[in-house]
Amino acid sequence: MYNFKPLNIKKYPKTHQVVTPDTEYWKKLSVPTLVKEFGAIDYVDFSPIEPHYFAVTCSVRVQIYNPITKLVVKNLSRFQETAYGGTFRQDGRLLVAGDEQGLVKLFDTSSKNVLRLFKGHKAPVHRVNFTSDLLHIASFSDDKTVKLWDVANEKAIHTFAHHQDYVRAGTVNPVSADVIVSGGYDGKINLYDTRSNEVTSTVDHGSPVESLLFLPTGGIFISAGGTEIRVWDAFAGCRLLTKLSQHHKTVTCLRLGSDGKRILSGGLDRHVKIYDVATYQTVHTLNFPNAVLSLGVAPNDQTVVAGMVDGLVSIQNMEVSRQKEKVQKPRRTHVLAGKAKVEVDHQITYETRHSLQKYDRHLRRYEYGSCLKSVMTLNVTSKTPEVTVSIMQELIHRKGLHRALAGRSGKSLCLIISFICRHIGEHRFMRVLIDVGMALLDVYEDKVHELPGKVAQKFVNLSVALRRQVALTYDLLELEGSLDMLIAASDVANKQDDMVHFIKDDNTASTLIQSIMAKESSIVTV
Repeated sequence: MYNFKPLNIKKYPKTHQVVTPDTEYWKKLSVPTLVKEFGAIDYVDFSPIEPHYFAVTCSVRVQIYNPITKLVVKNLSRFQETAYGGTFRQDGRLLVAGDEQGLVKLFDTSSKNVLRLFKGHKAPVHRVNFTSDLLHIASFSDDKTVKLWDVANEKAIHTFAHHQDYVRAGTVNPVSADVIVSGGYDGKINLYDTRSNEVTSTVDHGSPVESLLFLPTGGIFISAGGTEIRVWDAFAGCRLLTKLSQHHKTVTCLRLGSDGKRILSGGLDRHVKIYDVATYQTVHTLNFPNAVLSLGVAPNDQTVVAGMVDGLVSIQNMEVSRQKEKVQKPRRTHVLAGKAKVEVDHQITYETRHSLQKYDRHLRRYEYGSCLKSVMTLNVTSKTPEVTVSIMQELIHRKGLHRALAGRSGKSLCLIISFICRHIGEHRFMRVLIDVGMALLDVYEDKVHELPGKVAQKFVNLSVALRRQVALTYDLLELEGSLDMLIAASDVANKQDDMVHFIKDDNTASTLIQSIMAKESSIVTV
């Protein structure tokens, strides 16, 4: 019996994304669990010790969540006004936060008690950090100052007043407890040495600085402000290493991931970009329903938390891929009636036949009209348009497309024309859909006046879509020609410059030219 070979659906590559190891890795993040808070999420920070609880700072409290259950396990609500920047100490035992009144409060995470209350700022304190020696706290305030506090005696050791505007970003060196970096809304970034109580370096970010971050080695720090991220070498006088401009709105937060091998940046454009620290290239993008104000990444990327401007907290856990254990099927024993087991040389296996798809069954019976109708349903055209295009291409190869398009109802024609208009701009479908559109015009060229008004309007829409694509093609060709001219002119200019330098700098060449000219003149004289 003749076995029909099912249609091989062409696998079109996705144009918007290239599959890389990073793409596959970050796609292991689970579906986001959204938790609603009462205000914008100012800051998210993970505890460095297991089970890696994370603190969410919003409104007048700091809430500590369990990343597995997504429930609040502790609520630090000892604030009279808005709280800011709740940050864990490196041992996870203490948490510090600033507030709207200019106070800095130190909490014991086990008892929720306020252990220290640091007073000295005259404006809200938005960011606070523990130094690497665990004995001091750096605070960054809207009163344009940066203070270093001694945890033991509850006093300010140093005060730096070198900014001209709010100081909303700051960080401490993870290696040296004496190095602090602050960023202000004046666009300036100051590097302080607490041993000399002076500013060792000052650079200009170019925009109000929203976030600062040191790499684990302590020699490079990153600043975010405006739509740019800049990388600076702290050991070389804050020399600018590179600029990253992947966001189209303000970048609000920075975080490290993958044990310091990846940088994550969140912005008001609702995206979180992930960069490779080695190359500073974007390796993946996470999308969120609203503007991202804060980010938190657990050790080993086990959990990624994003806080948004509308009070939503997105929690995603990394799904561990469990390899399915291969279950060995027990060997079949061949027993004859009333006799012992018999070993056989060959075992006959029966090939299981897979059921054909609906469009394959129609193709097998040469029912081209019904085949095209089966792939023009909303479920197929919206989720797997490549199936519809593959069927159209197969009908073209079989020279049955005109027969499939003929004699269709107005509703069916509207579906086909809408599909063409929607996908004709995609280069992976363009060639096939242009042929289908031309065949459609050939079939109904003499019957347009007989079609209902709605169908005729669809044909007008198809014409407009084709004209738009033709105009775009001409614009791209003009752009390509302009670029070719610029490249050619650049090559000519470079060759002329090389020739000028060769003639000017190479004395041997000039001497050789003079000798040749002298020989030619002597030959002419003879």
